[in-house]
Amino acid sequence: MSLTIGLTGGIASGKSTVSKMLTDLGIPVIDADIEARLAVERGETAYNDIVRYFGEDILDQDGNINREKLGSIVFHDEEKRKALNSFVHPAVRERMLAKVERAKQNSEKAIVLDIPLLIEGNLQYMADKILLVYVNEETQLQRLMERNQYSKEEALARIKSQMPIGEKVKHADKVIDNNGTIAETKQQLEEILVQWGM
Repeated sequence: MSLTIGLTGGIASGKSTVSKMLTDLGIPVIDADIEARLAVERGETAYNDIVRYFGEDILDQDGNINREKLGSIVFHDEEKRKALNSFVHPAVRERMLAKVERAKQNSEKAIVLDIPLLIEGNLQYMADKILLVYVNEETQLQRLMERNQYSKEEALARIKSQMPIGEKVKHADKVIDNNGTIAETKQQLEEILVQWGM
């Protein structure tokens, strides 16, 4: 029996760090961001739907979707963001669930679904347990500014575009407090995995 763990957090909360720790422990991680990139490659259904809806202006010279250009359109337009999500999300879910099935057939003890918008997208049904990587807003802001070279305003705009991380805590089975050191984060992760019978 495989345990499916939904890993989530907020922007710059350290979810990728925890994801890498899980990979290092030999637990397969299925990353929604990677699957989303693959789902919009040329020839995929979602690619065709996006080009039909947004037009060819969003393509680069090689005919691939220019993620920056598309991002700048949907970041400021709720309706277009919803349209984009309606093309991409079903394709990503399908790809992830197919990989979960394969992992179960390989008798993996656990499978991790790394999904940034797990809670916002009401995707909790995809996992047996929800693991949230938490940081306070101050730390989140600092890390995002450093990581992406954003101004305070740019960083705050991105943080505010997501569900507050404190709100997500209510939906999680376990929370890793990632305000401290990497060693502290790893220790919390290992304790949770033991509690979940890993």
